[in-house]
Amino acid sequence: MIRLIALISIGIVLSAKVYADDLLETTELSRRALSMPMALLDSEQKLGQFAAGRSLFNQMWVIAPSNDADIDGLGPLYNSISCLACHPGNGRGRAPDGPTEKMRSMLVRLSVPGENPFHSKPHPVYGGQLQEFAVPGVPSEGRAELHYEYSTITLSEGETAILRKPSIQLVNPGYGDFGEVLTSARIGPALVGMGLIDMIDKQEILSWQDADDANADGISGRVNWIIDEATQTRHVGRFGYKANIATLDEQIASAFQADLGLTSALFPEENCSSVQIDCQQAVSGGEPELTAEQLKTVSFYLKFLAVPAPRDPSEPEVLRGRAVFDEAGCIACHRPQFKTSSTAKPAAFANRFIAPYSDFLLHDMGENLSDNRPDSGATGTEWRTAPLWGIGLAENVGDKVGYLHDGRATTLLEAILWHGGEGQKSRDAVVNMPKSDRDALLEFLNSL
Repeated sequence: MIRLIALISIGIVLSAKVYADDLLETTELSRRALSMPMALLDSEQKLGQFAAGRSLFNQMWVIAPSNDADIDGLGPLYNSISCLACHPGNGRGRAPDGPTEKMRSMLVRLSVPGENPFHSKPHPVYGGQLQEFAVPGVPSEGRAELHYEYSTITLSEGETAILRKPSIQLVNPGYGDFGEVLTSARIGPALVGMGLIDMIDKQEILSWQDADDANADGISGRVNWIIDEATQTRHVGRFGYKANIATLDEQIASAFQADLGLTSALFPEENCSSVQIDCQQAVSGGEPELTAEQLKTVSFYLKFLAVPAPRDPSEPEVLRGRAVFDEAGCIACHRPQFKTSSTAKPAAFANRFIAPYSDFLLHDMGENLSDNRPDSGATGTEWRTAPLWGIGLAENVGDKVGYLHDGRATTLLEAILWHGGEGQKSRDAVVNMPKSDRDALLEFLNSL
């Protein structure tokens, strides 16, 4: 069976090679591997725009008022002083290794229990996200400690893996007791390919929906429909761990507002609740603090980040690993190929074949991965299929990285072993397959 799939995989690799577009890819392997511009930026003007966006992305924002009004407005409550802090080298963040270690590239979402299994209610005092830092004169909201419960799992041929299950404890409340609260830890995800994801024709994503598992394969992915309240129109969610954001610009602006406390035209309100009076009265860095031009500049940068080209795709061990990937059923959610819309803008993005290894649908991943918290159209057990392109370069870019939404997994194998729900069958296949097949699978993932 694997030999047959290997032949199919070779065909897919060759087909992908035909459609592969060097204008979108980079072969860089250094710490800059996820920070390179696409080759289609072929003029000094475009490269200048890219560099300006990178500068803003890396910028350490300051408290208002300051001598440089272009970069002030941080806070009043915030998690980080720059985008780079949570996405080092545009790569993945990580979870603290214990309760005494601070969250450097992780945040904690908050809500209170409600009756709707798909939508959360922000905490009436602390809002939708814990802010661990504040400007002078404003109390911070508190701190989140990460505690772990460890377990050992035995795989075929006696191989073992240690898994750590996190739990969150909120301490040092700045505005009174937290009370009954739901939490969800999230590490910063890798950012490559976001512009291309934004340009996938929604019909391509819809075509993979199977909400009722009509084909009885155990996979029942569904789109997270995002409602635009202003126009009462529906959009396909593509971004975020819960696929709860529809466009790249909204993803960027929401991160600036929630993580850095910077307002924009899309999110004009400071992240202060009605009872956080000092927060409401803090000096503003402008209305809005992130200008339309700055948002456009950061969006340009993220849109044109080059996607890492696969390494050694025709090597026998990589081909074998791809065959194992297919046979284990991973391909049912981590779909290798999409085509961008024929009307994508800029025109250079139209009709491009891309290999994100995701279907951008929500899947029930079981209780072990559940955060037990509904979120913008997704239940606690549902998560968007994470794109895999560039995942093999995660450790080239970051000194220490995490996998899955909360960084509990420190290796790709651990990430696989946490799969449950719709991913249980594939996870079990990996546990029981010969070690040589597991090694080949990991070789393939590391080639992406």
